[in-house]
Amino acid sequence: MSIIIERFNKIKSNIDLLKPKKQINIIAVSKTFPLSHIQPLIEHGHNHFGENKVQEATSKWSEIKKNNSQINLHMIGKLQSNKAKNAVEIFDYIHSLDNQKLADILAKQQNNINKHLHYFIQVNISNELQKSGISINELDAFYNYCIKEIKLKIVGLMIIPPNDNNAKKHFKFLDQLNNTLALKELSMGMSADYVDAIKCGATFVRIGSFIFGDRS
Repeated sequence: MSIIIERFNKIKSNIDLLKPKKQINIIAVSKTFPLSHIQPLIEHGHNHFGENKVQEATSKWSEIKKNNSQINLHMIGKLQSNKAKNAVEIFDYIHSLDNQKLADILAKQQNNINKHLHYFIQVNISNELQKSGISINELDAFYNYCIKEIKLKIVGLMIIPPNDNNAKKHFKFLDQLNNTLALKELSMGMSADYVDAIKCGATFVRIGSFIFGDRS
């Protein structure tokens, strides 16, 4: 058994010990890692993978997805408007939807190619200037625009919490926002804090280094 599978199984065991009430989906964050690292997980039956750059995802995953239709590819990084068309073609989930211009382009492109993605709205929970995400004050109007005006399939909210050693507080608050909108999925938690995120309601966790090791 490869070290990658051992690490992955350890994470699954840790999650099982939490006895979560909802299904927990592990997104194996494969950005920058070659196919030799990814293939063992695919052969192990894992289906959720995350990338943060459209060009890298396209070159790495186009052929793999042709032969593995069960794979769900997640865009977990900031998505620029000029990359949105290509993103629709390769990804199945977008975790970083945060503005109307981007939403409009995504909606038009997915209709053009008849492919309908799942979307998470990224929330800037503490209004940090250097971080992406929509403000809490704008969230309700943006959500309604997405689902009513342009018919995007919004499945949940996403955050990258501030680096203030208080992630749990932010996770709990996002769970409350998610419930207010009656959304079923919640994308939060990475290698260092996925356990706390799941305890606070996460259903998708984004784990890279704890599976693949440190990036060089």
